[in-house]
Formats: sequence, C-alpha cells, structure tokens
Amino acid sequence: MEDNLFEGTESLVTPAYVRVARAARRSRTAQFRQLLTQRRLPRQGLDQHTIRLLLDELSGLDANQFLGQANVGEREGRLYSELVRVRHFGMAHGMGRAGDLAASQPKACGASLLVRLCTALLLDALHLAGFASCRHVALLPVATGMAITLCLLALRQQRPSADRVLWIRIDQKACLKCICAAGYLIEVLENKIVGDQVVTDVEALKRRLEESDPSRYAAVISTTSCFAPRAPDQVVSVAQQCQRYGVPHLVNHAYGVQSRRCNGLVCAASRLGRVDAVIFSFDKNFMVPVGGAGVAAATPILIDALQVLYPGRASVAPVVDLFITLLQLGREGFTALLNEREERFVQFKERLAPILEKHGERLLHTPENPISFAVSLRDTMVRFGVEPSAIGSMLYARRCSGPRAVLGTERRQVQGVVLAGYGAHIADYPTPYLNLAAAIGIQAHDITRFCRRLDHVLETVRRRQTSLVSAVAAHRVDPDRRSGERDQSDPEYVHQHAHPCE
Repeated sequence: MEDNLFEGTESLVTPAYVRVARAARRSRTAQFRQLLTQRRLPRQGLDQHTIRLLLDELSGLDANQFLGQANVGEREGRLYSELVRVRHFGMAHGMGRAGDLAASQPKACGASLLVRLCTALLLDALHLAGFASCRHVALLPVATGMAITLCLLALRQQRPSADRVLWIRIDQKACLKCICAAGYLIEVLENKIVGDQVVTDVEALKRRLEESDPSRYAAVISTTSCFAPRAPDQVVSVAQQCQRYGVPHLVNHAYGVQSRRCNGLVCAASRLGRVDAVIFSFDKNFMVPVGGAGVAAATPILIDALQVLYPGRASVAPVVDLFITLLQLGREGFTALLNEREERFVQFKERLAPILEKHGERLLHTPENPISFAVSLRDTMVRFGVEPSAIGSMLYARRCSGPRAVLGTERRQVQGVVLAGYGAHIADYPTPYLNLAAAIGIQAHDITRFCRRLDHVLETVRRRQTSLVSAVAAHRVDPDRRSGERDQSDPEYVHQHAHPCE
C-alpha cells in the first residue's frame, strides 16, 4: 500500500493503529529503496513476506498484469494455469529481446528490472566469496555445459580461422559435448600424477602451444572445481601461456564459487595472465534448481558478444530463483554458508580417517582440492575381490547420493575421443577409489549418516567374504554329506540367504 493511501484508513480504523502499520510498511519500503540505490546484498537476509511483496511489485510492472490491457499480439504473456502463474509470480515475458539477452523489454519492465538487480546482487556475492577480479557477469538460462558452448560460439566470431579447442582433461561428458556442440575439434591435454594428485602438465601445455599454430585454437579450457584426486588446474600458469601465445582462456568454474581458494586462483590468473571468461553454475553454488549459469569476466568484451549472440528471449525463471535466494541469504547468510562448508570439509575427512584405517584403507592425499576428496578402495578390492562399483551400488541402496566409484582401468569413447582410465582423469591411476565432496549446504547429519553407512558397507563386505571362506573350508572337511541334503555352508547357499540389509 502506498503511503498516501494510509490517510484514508484513519476514518475506518483507530488512527494509532494505522500509524503503527504505516511505520511497519515504511520499513519495508526503505528496504526496497536501499536495494534499488545500493544494489548490494542486504546485510541480513530478507524475510519471505518482504521478498514476496517485492516480487509482486515487480511483476505488476509487466504488461500482462496491467488492468484494462488490450492484448492482440502473438506473445502476450497469457497463462492458462493459475498454478503456473503463482509459480512464476506472473512473470511470463522472460528476459532479453531478440537482439540482446541483456536488453530491457517494453512489455516486461518488472522482469527487466529484476534481471538488472539480480546481476548486481550476484556480483556482490561473487566479491564476497573472494572473486574480486569479476567486474561483469551474464545471467544465462542454461546449465554450465551449454554456457560454455555459447562462450565458444561467441569466440568463433572473434577467431574465424580457429577449428579446435585445447581441453585440459577432466572426465565429465558435458565438458566434451559442449565443445562438439560448438562445432570444434577437441585436442586433449593429458594430466600427470604427483603423489596421489592428478595435476596439470604445464610443460606439455607449453610444448603444445609452441609446436602448433595458436591461431587454430578457439580457446584453452581449464577447470578449477573437479573430483579428487584431480586437483584444480594450475590456472595461473595456463593463463600466462594463453597470454603469451594469444589464445583465449575459458575457466570451467562450475562449483568453484563456493570455494574461496578456487576464487583466489581465478583472480590471480586474471591478474597475471589471460582469462576471457569464467563459467559457473547457479544450482551448485547457490542451492537453486538446475537451469542457470553465470559467465563472469574482468572485461565486458566476451560478455557483450555472448549476450548479443543469444537467439531470442530467454526464460527468467532461473534468475528469479537466484534473486529470491540471494535476498533471503543476505551477506551474513552467504558468508555463514561459505564458512560452514569449509568447516564441514575438515570435519568430514576427520570423521572418515579412523573408519578407513579400521578397514585397511586411507584418504588419498589431495591437498590442492578444497571441495572434493577421495578414499582408497585398494584393500577392499585386492583382499575381498569387490570392485569399487559394487561399493558405490551398496551405498546408493542405503540412500547415499554423490559418491563416485572409480576403478581407473575403464576405456570410454566420448564424442569420438577415447579416454583411457575414464573417471580418474588420467590413464593408469594406481588406486581404485571412492570420490566424495563437502559442497555448500552439506549438513553435519549428512556426514554422520554417510560415515556410519560406509563403515557398515565395508564391514559387510569383509563379513561376507569371511563367511564364504569358512563355508568352503567346512565343505572340504566333510565331503561325504548326503546328496539329497542342501549344505548350508555352501557358498551359493550363504550368498542366497544373506540378510538383505547387509
């Protein structure tokens, strides 16, 4: 309710009550004004009622919400379902225009304003997380892989003679598919092993760029957030080589925003070398549904090219989700999440260490990975003949999501590229392992439950193997059993009658 409308209510309700209500309403109006003028995260997160009021105000500025509107075009923001209208707060026109994803829409003043505000809030959140070199960011209604594809397509206009991408190996299918979708050939730069870690082979990168024609490369793609035992790429060294040879550098920062250390690496790379764009996920860093990604950069060159390249309008739904979440978090809430994740990362490894030692396994030493870590499964495989995939399946059946079991000997062809040792990011990784992560939002009870269930699974494997060995031994001691009697020490009998929760 606008402030001057309160004047007419004093004849209907006790004036003292109206004055209190007016003061309360003004406090919310002051929050809206502060958001519009400062364009930064509020210190404390806003409550749901305040956020809903703001969204209703913004939605009311879109043409499909106007009273007395005559809608005679082909796209008028008509919504048949009231459930759909409520879900999207009535914002039906999306974001951008046919010529520019960042352009304001004449029919969607409210949605256009929301996108601009969300962009400013996201920049503030990135700076708060240590990504200080970021000055420009594009909000895209696609996930990380497709965002990388769009970046590569934008680079095609700048480097028309380029026909390939130099890709530092990271075993995720989307990373290969996004290059092929942009129409480029893939050159794989293999990693190397240092201790337990899989790290960037910087010398191999130097040789590749020295021996090749740099103009043929549309970009070098490096990665900061990755599954241990792979470490984040040495993005500073990569950026320096890209600057030296004049090759664009894209950083796959998918879930790296939640790590201050990863953000620091990107900042150093931007300062000391060449970084054209940093691509990150909304859902993995800000706990919203899948479907949005950000492209950040220190300069607007690629950002502007990307927004102009995008064909047509785009869904504003991922941006609305991010906008709501950032407002509800505020600076204190987001900082608390970042701090809590770092603490949980340490706690998780501390809780796992004695359990692994009990079962003859260990944490792989991967000190450069601040989000993910890996536990060996060598003893479980060698002594009990159980492959990592079986451990992963047993954990999944016990409602543990996220672990990735890797044997390290699989060969897989992805988009025509044959990758030896698929899953381990390198051929011939010496240790089978289980990969885990302490990502933003992880709770103490997640760690407790997983550790208890992993302990149970490893104990079950040991117990089953012991039972089978004992059964075989008993069968050999008494070979003269009656032929019609089923031997309960028979390994097949033991396997078939094992308790289902084991």
